[in-house]
Formats: sequence, structure tokens, C-alpha cells
Amino acid sequence: MASYHFAVQIIARSKGGNTLKAAAYRAAAKLRDAAGAVHDFSRRRGVVHTEILAPEGSAAFLRDRQQLWSHVEQLEKRRDAQLAREINLALPAELTDAQRLALVRGFIQEQF
Repeated sequence: MASYHFAVQIIARSKGGNTLKAAAYRAAAKLRDAAGAVHDFSRRRGVVHTEILAPEGSAAFLRDRQQLWSHVEQLEKRRDAQLAREINLALPAELTDAQRLALVRGFIQEQF
């Protein structure tokens, strides 16, 4: 039987949120924050695909994970800043990887 999961959460500074750390973990990457702390999750397994979608005509730096999240951290100064929203979803195993990727891309482009 096909099943799915969909949840949204906020990455908030008031709850200790750090977008660079979160992005590094989700992408299994190595990113450095402005304080010089290195968030290295490059050895993490299980990340099948990573991608940054940005509106057509937007600045090129928005497609670079390090620059994008460094910019967010720099712009949002408030203690209670909501830095990012995370969408966590799981799609049916009956779909191929290509079908799941197409569904997610379509959803993101349509909703955001």
C-alpha cells in the first residue's frame, strides 16, 4: 500500500537554530559559519539528492549553499528570527527516484 509523510518545521534562532548547520546536515556537506565553526557532515550516508531551487532571474549566489545560508544568517539579526522552513516528506516506494524527484520539484515550483 502506498503511503507518504509530510511535515513542515521552522528553523528558528530562538530554539538554537543555525541554517548553515542544518543545511550541511541535510546535504551531507561541509559548511563554515561566520564565527568560523565548521559543520562537517560530508561523511553522512543516505543523502540521495541535493538541490537548491531559486526563482528564475534571481542572484547566482542563491544557488550556492554556503553563500545562501551565510547571507540568511547575516541578514536576520533578531533573537527570535525564523531563519528557514524545512519541509520533510517521504513519497511512496512504488514511485521511481525520477518520479519522486519530479513530484518534489513540481510541488516546490508551484507552491513557492
